[in-house]
Amino acid sequence: MLELRDIDKSYGGRSVLQALSHHFKAGEFVAIMGESGVGKSTLLNLIAGLDAPDSGEVLVDGQPMAALDDDAATRLRRTRMGFIFQAFHVLPHLTLQQNVALPLLLNHAGLARAGEMLAAVGLAGRGGDFPRQLSGGEMQRVAIARALVHRPALVLADEPTGNLDPETADSVLALLRREIKSSGASAIMVTHSHAAAAQADKILILSRDGLSVSPKGP
Repeated sequence: MLELRDIDKSYGGRSVLQALSHHFKAGEFVAIMGESGVGKSTLLNLIAGLDAPDSGEVLVDGQPMAALDDDAATRLRRTRMGFIFQAFHVLPHLTLQQNVALPLLLNHAGLARAGEMLAAVGLAGRGGDFPRQLSGGEMQRVAIARALVHRPALVLADEPTGNLDPETADSVLALLRREIKSSGASAIMVTHSHAAAAQADKILILSRDGLSVSPKGP
């Protein structure tokens, strides 16, 4: 599904990632942890094709991201990936139904699944509401529904519970895991939270020496 081959990335002469290699299995939910500044968000951007490595390759479904032009990379992200962010990025001027339906509209797909996904995340009957009427946990539920509505093969989550209280975070993470597993998607979640990482199938620690498997738990 996803492979990293000898990835190097530097900014302003400072090396962030060095000779990073890893193979992510299809259908696996992986958490990536590590100290601040070690390159976790940079790695997500490289995987998504929003940035390019200085050397090495990111392969999605065996296809090097670097071989894609901007239009092809955009199509790949739009059809094969879903994104969940710490700041939710739910559009305030759109209803919940419209927010969740955005990936379907972009992919010229039917819109019925938007309502189904709102129901799946516990927001049935709320499609006409606006984000200002929601709590932070509810907005993250909308973000999860939007990320999964078009059945992506790969979900990328960057600190998805960073703005939530612990109880709400636990609920949202359990929902995220359930929906990912039910859809058969692969998922990579960057987090500082051991509680969040415990929901994953595997925890990887990103350091200057690369990615290493960590025992689950604090």
